Amino acid sequence: MNLLSENLTFDQAKMVIESTENPTGGKDLFLKGICIQGGVRNANERVYPVNEIGRAVKTLNDQITEGYSVLGEVDHPEGLNINLDRVSHMMTNMWMEENNGYGKMKILPTPMGQLVKTMLESGVKLGVSSRGSGEVNESGNVSGFEIITVDVVAQPSAPGAYPTPIYEHLMNARGGYKAYELAQATKHDDKAQKYLKESLINIINKLQ
Repeated sequence: MNLLSENLTFDQAKMVIESTENPTGGKDLFLKGICIQGGVRNANERVYPVNEIGRAVKTLNDQITEGYSVLGEVDHPEGLNINLDRVSHMMTNMWMEENNGYGKMKILPTPMGQLVKTMLESGVKLGVSSRGSGEVNESGNVSGFEIITVDVVAQPSAPGAYPTPIYEHLMNARGGYKAYELAQATKHDDKAQKYLKESLINIINKLQ
């Protein structure tokens, strides 16, 4: 399984900020909007079939309904684990509307949550990034998709401003996924590794 993160800006996600009174007399802040798009080729050249999105959204929402705390962070880490010191919000609901997976998140009174709250109340537009796992084929189609959480991220100043890791370039390049599989299969073969290294250099040079 591969780590899959997909970014949406505040406007792309059609984010809505809500504020409600809580039992202590204070106010709870919520963000609501699109968390992941289905059926379209996104900025990472990946396509999430609508049935994959629907299944993953239902699974996560079932966890929320059963009382499981689905926590999210500020910025998205490199792995699937949740870092408690960076938690800023909790997912309270996820659902489907047409092809897209929507979510609602409650901003928590943690240090990172307070940071998010201050920025939102000051008019800063923050984006969201779904974090999950799945398989990606050579055409960029995703299968076996699971959503772990949705993180809050800084909005890029211009389209394409988020850097794309070399790993993602490789996985989306022609022959890149096959090269990745070969790398896994030849870990302990020095000669095969040398040949594979030369092939990968050729692929990377074509990406420049």
